[in-house]
Amino acid sequence: MNNLTLIIWLAVIAGVFAFLWYKGYLLRLAAYVRATREELKKCNWPDRQELRESTVVVMLSVFLLAVFTFVVDLGISTVVNLMNELK
Repeated sequence: MNNLTLIIWLAVIAGVFAFLWYKGYLLRLAAYVRATREELKKCNWPDRQELRESTVVVMLSVFLLAVFTFVVDLGISTVVNLMNELK
């Protein structure tokens, strides 16, 4: 990247930044980030044991859903194949 391209990109970034500042979008973004941080401080975060237990429950649920989907797919495929043989 040559110097002229770098200068153009910096000018474009500065222009976008100035436009966002002028329209007040940067102040709104800063307020949003501040409010989000305050709300996250109020959250009750799980400890390591709770997180481990929840992870096991999610993994087991996903596994059972995968087995169920496989069995149903196998059953439907078998029925469709039997119907095709009868034609």
